Amino acid sequence: MLKLTKENLIGIDLAGKPKNPTGIALWKQKRVKAQLVYTDDEILAYVENLKPSIVAIDAPLRLPKGGILRAADRQMVKRGYGVFPPALSAMKPLTLRAIKLNELIKEAFKTIEVHPTSTRKALGMPLKDWGKIQTILKSIGLKGDIQVRALTPHEIDAVTAALTAHLHIKGQTEEFGDEEEGFIIVPKRQDWRKLKL
Repeated sequence: MLKLTKENLIGIDLAGKPKNPTGIALWKQKRVKAQLVYTDDEILAYVENLKPSIVAIDAPLRLPKGGILRAADRQMVKRGYGVFPPALSAMKPLTLRAIKLNELIKEAFKTIEVHPTSTRKALGMPLKDWGKIQTILKSIGLKGDIQVRALTPHEIDAVTAALTAHLHIKGQTEEFGDEEEGFIIVPKRQDWRKLKL
């Protein structure tokens, strides 16, 4: 198991279009800093400036080889995790934006695909009750912005994405998918009350 020391982890809750807010969060030694950004340039500048160990992106990073679902999506659904098909017409702009951004980010930094709602389901947290989720994130030991203001749903998803990256480093995740169509990283099922950050 790898021990997290001074790594910077970044979680991104990517919007389908630059005019809509993207949540982005830095996780550093249990301190989180969250904000909203919009353009690809803002996202790339944020990542390049902070030089993260891992960037966890909440968006499909590959299209399926055929149909609307990848192997990862089918496996997730089988395990009770609700994901949207990446090639669905409503999802395709997000998928294409994520693929383009990922290509640029992964030249210099490790990236993983995550799904914050599934992370919360795996950990027994509420899925969309944002106030309760923020309270739980504080109670497991997170500090920083999460203590001083109510985060937006996009920021909470970004923090959850970074939490997934943290658990990934600690060997507490599983992956769904394959090399050809990509993997989605989800925490191993456990009660959030037993999490040791």
